[in-house]
Amino acid sequence: MMSNQWKKPSDFKGWAVFLLGLFFILFGLPMLIGGIWLIVLGGSWYYLPAGIVFIVSGGLLLLRRRLGATIYAVFFALTLLWSLFEVGFNGWALVPRIFGLSILLLLVLAALPVLQPVRSVRLFTMLGLSGFATVLVALGVLLVNAGHPTVNGPVPAVSQALTGEPATQVDKDWSAYGGTYGAQRFSAMTQVDRDNVAQLTRVWEYRTGDLPAERWGAETTPLKIGDTVYLCSARNILIALDATTGKERWRYDPKIANEAIPYTAACRGVAHFTTTSTQACANRIIEGTLDARLIAVDAKTGLPCSDFGDNGNVDTTRGMGMMAEGMVSITSPPTIVRGIVVVGHQILDGERRNAPSGVIQGFDAITGELRWAWDLARPDLSGMPPQGETYTRGTANMWTMTSGDEQLGLVYLPMGNSAADYNSRTRSLSENQYSSSLVALDVTTGKPVWSFQTVHMDVWDYDLGSQATLVDFPTATGPVPALILPSKQGEIYVLDRRTGEPLTGIEERPVPTGGVEPEQRTATQPFSLFNTLRKADITERDMWGMSPIDQMLCRIQFREASYNGIYTTPTADTHYIQYPGYNGGSDWGGVSVDPQRGIIIANYNDMPNYNRLVPREEANQLGWFPRDDPREPKGNPKNEGAAQIGVPYAVDVNAGWRMPYTGLLCKQPPWGGIRAIDLASGKTLWDRPFGTARANGPFGIPSMLPVEIGTPNNGGAVTTAGGLIFIAAATDNLIRAIDIDTGETVWQDILPAGGQATPMIYEVDGRQYIVITAGGHHFMETPIGDYVIAYALPGTD
Repeated sequence: MMSNQWKKPSDFKGWAVFLLGLFFILFGLPMLIGGIWLIVLGGSWYYLPAGIVFIVSGGLLLLRRRLGATIYAVFFALTLLWSLFEVGFNGWALVPRIFGLSILLLLVLAALPVLQPVRSVRLFTMLGLSGFATVLVALGVLLVNAGHPTVNGPVPAVSQALTGEPATQVDKDWSAYGGTYGAQRFSAMTQVDRDNVAQLTRVWEYRTGDLPAERWGAETTPLKIGDTVYLCSARNILIALDATTGKERWRYDPKIANEAIPYTAACRGVAHFTTTSTQACANRIIEGTLDARLIAVDAKTGLPCSDFGDNGNVDTTRGMGMMAEGMVSITSPPTIVRGIVVVGHQILDGERRNAPSGVIQGFDAITGELRWAWDLARPDLSGMPPQGETYTRGTANMWTMTSGDEQLGLVYLPMGNSAADYNSRTRSLSENQYSSSLVALDVTTGKPVWSFQTVHMDVWDYDLGSQATLVDFPTATGPVPALILPSKQGEIYVLDRRTGEPLTGIEERPVPTGGVEPEQRTATQPFSLFNTLRKADITERDMWGMSPIDQMLCRIQFREASYNGIYTTPTADTHYIQYPGYNGGSDWGGVSVDPQRGIIIANYNDMPNYNRLVPREEANQLGWFPRDDPREPKGNPKNEGAAQIGVPYAVDVNAGWRMPYTGLLCKQPPWGGIRAIDLASGKTLWDRPFGTARANGPFGIPSMLPVEIGTPNNGGAVTTAGGLIFIAAATDNLIRAIDIDTGETVWQDILPAGGQATPMIYEVDGRQYIVITAGGHHFMETPIGDYVIAYALPGTD
């Protein structure tokens, strides 16, 4: 009969149903093909029948047969049951399984009047709309509640028993990157509290004028000394601002070339040093630059200190040998203990095994003279290498912030990897000893006092990015001088800072072995029993997407890859999954500690990497060459491919493991969180996703949804005695105040660019200020900017 045959649509409704049927068929074909492949790989059986249903239902819709709608409605009901069985009432996990199909259900319901036969249209429509509404309401409730903290409390009350080191005094300044060289990132100020924080307003805004065209990401935390704020721009322009108005007092431009920019144009901060002199430069600002100089200027005038090196400049690359521009940089502020400026370098360690040395140096804060150098492979060497020689090339570098103890005379170095992050075969015994370790150096001699290793034979780029935080750790026999050490793999260690001995349990657990260097892998790795930010191992069910097709593609990638949990060994014949990825866990933002309440605040990333070791010939064909190769003068961004010349393999790193088409992450949200931890016991007090979806979406299109999805984040938090946590860091371009007791956001403001930096807090004339740098970040894909913004309670500006 004609009613059972396809006929060309003659009206708008008919064409709409025709296009819907065609879409169903086109949607079903990849589901069918991918579903077969997923079954072959041992994965879910859902996608094959789903593809068949879409094709059959679409064909019937082309014929305008109600049976097509009925089949789809039954399929939708079964999908809902399957989804609840697979992931339960997890709102984010239900999105790719239910949401898109719900929209299609609505379109099918709208097509019912055009379909044959037309009996019971009203009843069918009412039932369908009721089911659709139920799904949307359920998803809405789940997503709205997705960002609420999981509270295990109660939060400890304020106590003076935990005095900390040394930030419990009401210090009106912010004298070092972490507040002090103890790096607690805590302010004892109480003027802004939970009752009045909603009244915070912008009181001044400053723009540095430094906007790199590529690889931007200033990451700057300013200092405040007296009545002046000191900072550096993305390319190391030193700037002094009036602390009350933000007006520029002086600037000094060291003229950094764009070619000197390494992975990122980052200047995380500067250092301040006071001498007993009454002459010029009695108070000086010292910074490290992207071209690896140390620069000292007068804190009052910004003029170079003539008594420091060569008219205020010291070349820290002397003795390091040949290098291309950008291969050696200083991106973190130096630490100054007992008059010694301690400097490490960011080395492009993914370019060549024979990279410049990771030597650590100590310079006199007044004269700029080299006082010592620690070359970990040459313990007998304490200064410049003999003429014609260089510091040992390719050794582990220290690119992040050190912390220091003036009383003990120790500096604490979070060490990175030796060059060629993902291959360990050619590393020396000394490199294997100190790689991915916290090393305590005697600041007067530059000799190691103790070291603690967090990863054995690291080939995952799990270098230590977080600054160690000094605390007085409560024990049964009284407080012990200690430090908190977060790691990229999520482990949080508590060590006696005098000896390096663990103060809480550490367990060596079996980990996967094998891969391309089976003889190089260790059978165990150290796991902290204090607290870990690491989540459970991911499974195929944790794959995500905006639609079932996205999710299926990520499931296929998961099944095709090698994955045996944390420390899955690198492979070349197939991709392997690294979870957590090399961004953490905890990265350079570190942790904040409220010593009065005894609470650690840790924001963290929760993303996998999808990696593969690439044989040398294939890497050459892909055009992966080091920075000093004329075929690739700028080098490869770290999230694309690292050449690793000198070892058999380059490495392809899919940072965050993105979907092939939409650009979203394959693992379901949250992708980042923030947690409060009891310092005394290591117990998690609350934990929540951190970062909304407002600036994130498929194909790079912001969704503007104010839902706490939990985004990747870079930058740290500061806490106050007013019971607040101030933090930006996430990719939603917001700065927040969070109630330390509940984990709830109590205030926020939209920044004009990405806030991938740690805030700082100070007081001038009885008024408390919160300052954040909004420079954006190319790696985090947040908008570029050159803003420094100050907030305070309403008053006389």
